[in-house]
Amino acid sequence: MTTLDTPPLTVVAPGRAARAWRTLRSSRTALVGLAIVAVHVVIALLAPLLTSYDPIANDASHALLGPSWSHWAGTDQYGRDVLARVLYGGRYALGVSVTATVLTVGLGTVLGCAAALRGGWFDDVLGRVLDAVLSVPAILTLLVVVTALGTGPLVIVLAIAVVYVPQVVRVVRGAALAVVPADYVTAARARGEGTWAILRREILPNITDVVCVEFAMRASWVVLLISSLSFLGFGADPPTPDWGLMVAENRTAITVVPMASLAPIIALATLVVGLNLAADGLSKAWGVDRLREGS
Repeated sequence: MTTLDTPPLTVVAPGRAARAWRTLRSSRTALVGLAIVAVHVVIALLAPLLTSYDPIANDASHALLGPSWSHWAGTDQYGRDVLARVLYGGRYALGVSVTATVLTVGLGTVLGCAAALRGGWFDDVLGRVLDAVLSVPAILTLLVVVTALGTGPLVIVLAIAVVYVPQVVRVVRGAALAVVPADYVTAARARGEGTWAILRREILPNITDVVCVEFAMRASWVVLLISSLSFLGFGADPPTPDWGLMVAENRTAITVVPMASLAPIIALATLVVGLNLAADGLSKAWGVDRLREGS
């Protein structure tokens, strides 16, 4: 016997995460890219177990040695084991890059969704500010920030956020503008829900694919930018094991010990390739047009 107070039965649709995973598995490009990135993460985490050498310990008696059973990738001009520095360098590259990318994409996503939802003067003012930041070359902005505030992981993370947040805002705003006119957003507004509640419940779940693709693509650029800063002397401080710094330190001895420069270049290249393959595969699997979303 039923009563009027009995709530109606509802049909639970498959979760977005499950559908996204099924779509992802159909993209070989994305899987290959994610596998390469996963290998880099595992190697960085297991670095202390993969080598017995201290990546910052100098040994003048073993300087500029070629590959051998003792030093598989040779040593640099200070006698440091190249392979150990490459393995530990992945920790720095991934740690700083992931932190900077999370901050950049997170802040850009919130601002982009808010601009699309609020519109009006907020959208106009934010757009003018972002256009001003985008008019300055990224590397020049980074150099100004690190010169004024000094070097260090925290400064680099904040500088990258300043450089890339405007670009993320444009991409996310374009995706959110397609969601804002939807009936469920209008109904949420009619119920009197606040801006943050609408962003969290109605808009963000429907642009997750765009945000994920943007994260993967942005991460590849961040990795390159951080290495470029280190190569120019504005990133990691010696003797920090960092790929860009390793290339800068060993470029004068490249004809003597080429692996001291080639090993970090190969590590950096494979990580960037993996991130780009992941971003390209995700965008194709989920039907995300980055050029259209960023317009």
